[in-house]
Amino acid sequence: MSVLRTLLASLVILAAGVATLAAATDGFRAFTTETARRLDVREHPRVLPPAALQTARGDTLSLARLRGKWLLVDFIYTRCTTYCSLQGTEFARLQNRLARPLAQGGVVLLSISFDPVRDGPSELAAYLRRSGDRGTGWIAARPTGRDELATLMQAFGVVAIPDSLGGYVHNSAIAVVDPAGRLVAILDWDDSRAAERFVTATLTP
Repeated sequence: MSVLRTLLASLVILAAGVATLAAATDGFRAFTTETARRLDVREHPRVLPPAALQTARGDTLSLARLRGKWLLVDFIYTRCTTYCSLQGTEFARLQNRLARPLAQGGVVLLSISFDPVRDGPSELAAYLRRSGDRGTGWIAARPTGRDELATLMQAFGVVAIPDSLGGYVHNSAIAVVDPAGRLVAILDWDDSRAAERFVTATLTP
């Protein structure tokens, strides 16, 4: 009987552990925070706040003014010599592949700096030049204040932690925002083809 009781107790503990794991991983679908973030965005699109941005040209732009367009968004800081520079290359490829919808105004590429103190208009403009910007449809910008920065970071699920070298450790991705202003997908930062397919599949031929 003691063996049976031990077995039953073990089964109860196992069942509780499985239930806890299932809840924590969204039915065993998400085993990392990043995967959970992507699943949540895909299944529960979120309307983005009308945060104010300052562009590389020095203009002020609200996200609300970009409603009606598809946005492909990444978060960068211009001093980065690793992921951000590679992200810039991916966006330059997207600028080439999406040349027509960008020129027609149906799609916008948007790079947002999470280091607005150091990334002013001149630094943002230099980042675009280094990345190979062709001058059409790609905006580099920074939030105009701390509140806007915090709001955007939370809305997009971006995390940037200062490192010991004066830079940041941060998650990288291409975020997709639909014409209704909703964040609807988060894609791998180095898969510009997926971002291209996602947008072009929804555009009218």
